[in-house]
Amino acid sequence: MAFVAVIGHGPLLAREEGAAATLRQLGAEVRTLDLWDDPLSLLDEPGGHARRPRALVFEALDRPDLAVGALRAVRREAQFDGVGALIAVTVGQVARVEPSAGFDDFVLCPYVPEELYARIRALEWRRSEFATEERHKVGDIVVDRLGQEVTVAGRPVQLTAKEFALLAHLCEHRGKVLTREQLLSRVWGTGYEGGPRTVDIHVRRLRAKLGETLPLETLRGSGYKLSAPASLGQP
Repeated sequence: MAFVAVIGHGPLLAREEGAAATLRQLGAEVRTLDLWDDPLSLLDEPGGHARRPRALVFEALDRPDLAVGALRAVRREAQFDGVGALIAVTVGQVARVEPSAGFDDFVLCPYVPEELYARIRALEWRRSEFATEERHKVGDIVVDRLGQEVTVAGRPVQLTAKEFALLAHLCEHRGKVLTREQLLSRVWGTGYEGGPRTVDIHVRRLRAKLGETLPLETLRGSGYKLSAPASLGQP
């Protein structure tokens, strides 16, 4: 099981109303780190088998700017790639949290335990990527093969039948280079009389509708590849 990392002022991390204690009361495994300590020490495990945290909670209520600096230090380490980050703030500090700071979300303090845990679960969902027979999640994009539906960050996106089939096929073969001829044969069928340009047109339409959330590479002279994350898991 992955743990939640709470990063803040050392002496305050153990207080009863803090994030670490609140999450432990809910049954979560928690590790704490002082704002000034090396983030990689969070990953230390007996035997050298490191685990990544499921989420990062930054708790520097008196100095949110220090939390921003600590987040930057964490993001410099590749081992934390893909891990969502929350910043704890009071009501009066909400307006001071800049979107450019890099946090995925915020949580209000004093904590409501259920809200804190729910926000961590929401972070995990947004940051997760997985592939099953029924669904593919690529960043914020969810492709529901059974329902023939696509959403981006929870917002439904209308695709034509062929756009959907092309996207689903790219997801099914994520990380692999697919030539235009392969895509034409497998999505449109061997009896289709159109040329490879049909694929390019539909790719442009997918990019227009899905925007930067679609990690689709064009490999000149080869074809297309839907970039794969470091690892794919189950939802």
